[in-house]
Amino acid sequence: MDSASILYIVDTLFIIFSATLIILMAPGFAMLEAGLVRTKNVTSVLTGNVLLYSITSLVFLVWGYNLMFNGSGLFLNGFEDDGFSKYALFFFQMAFVSKTVSIISGGVAERIKILPFMIFAIAMSGFIYPMVGNWTWGGGFLSDMHDLAGSTIIHSVGGWALLAGILVLGARKGRYGKNGQVRVIPASNIPLVTLGGFLLWIGWFGFNGGSVLSMNSVENANLVAQVILNTNTAGISGAIIAAAMVYTQYRKLDITMILNGALGGLVAITAGADVVGLWEPIVIGAIGGALVVLAVPMFDRFKIDDPVGALSVHLVNGIWGTLAVAVFNHDYSIVAQAKGIAIIGVFSFSVAFVLFKVINLITPLRTSEEVEYDGLDISETGVESYPEFNKSKLGL
Repeated sequence: MDSASILYIVDTLFIIFSATLIILMAPGFAMLEAGLVRTKNVTSVLTGNVLLYSITSLVFLVWGYNLMFNGSGLFLNGFEDDGFSKYALFFFQMAFVSKTVSIISGGVAERIKILPFMIFAIAMSGFIYPMVGNWTWGGGFLSDMHDLAGSTIIHSVGGWALLAGILVLGARKGRYGKNGQVRVIPASNIPLVTLGGFLLWIGWFGFNGGSVLSMNSVENANLVAQVILNTNTAGISGAIIAAAMVYTQYRKLDITMILNGALGGLVAITAGADVVGLWEPIVIGAIGGALVVLAVPMFDRFKIDDPVGALSVHLVNGIWGTLAVAVFNHDYSIVAQAKGIAIIGVFSFSVAFVLFKVINLITPLRTSEEVEYDGLDISETGVESYPEFNKSKLGL
């Protein structure tokens, strides 16, 4: 076997392994959301996560990938092997696409119907995300914006679409009082939340490290290792600052806020993990964690009901992380970074808002008040996750 074949195999294996780590984020999102919603809605959330992974992956295979990376026709037509298997590269990119929609699913949980949301998932994976990807990673007019693994292209896009969905759906019944008070709806299963958070954290090593796309040389292997180290550093920094802030404010250590602080740090480093040194991720992640703690109550003040804090984690820190590239590495233009954020934000929010409105006209997105009170599990799936608790209703 010649050296070129060995390098081809090494990079193909690296990309497949990275994609597998990213797919671990699918159960991560599922467990995080299942733990944060009430017991009466857990099965519907899990069902939605399984379906959105399946549907978005199929849509991306049929036409989304071709649209994003300038293929011709359908089913990877027009693509060739280039240093590694084209099938491995598709598998890696496919692992990304469902995460963009998973960001949305938790934020609209406990009041959205599964099937209308799957219609939106088709549009998200078949048009919104591939178009943004084409403008950036596909060599389009925003390709001068540096975004290694998608602080903007994945996280902010999902965040903007989620904001549109929440504005169309409205808040959960009973979440906000007539005088503006915020009624706390506690998480149903903290162990699941913690498991989900750690699965996402582990998946991020494939998310960011795999985006280097090669480790067939000493230089590339070192870069991959540094990206993974920087990713972890930002996550731990975000967790620590979130813990410090909530303890200072409440004299309590809120595990849900600490985990979201870690995720905020991970989102923030996603754009620039390959272009900063070892100390910068500490600052980037700390600011990311702090932004989560500050943004959660801010969205509540505007009665934007996000059960899992996805807007604070993904939208806010997607913006910060993309700007941080130019803040900490002056080889990159703050103007180019900001232009990409703005154009992608306007496009993603506008198209998502119109799509949610159109889908809502065709078939209602939101469940009835009665179904929302009883929980979506029975009406949407016919299966309860905790049938022995079916008499325990919070009534919110």
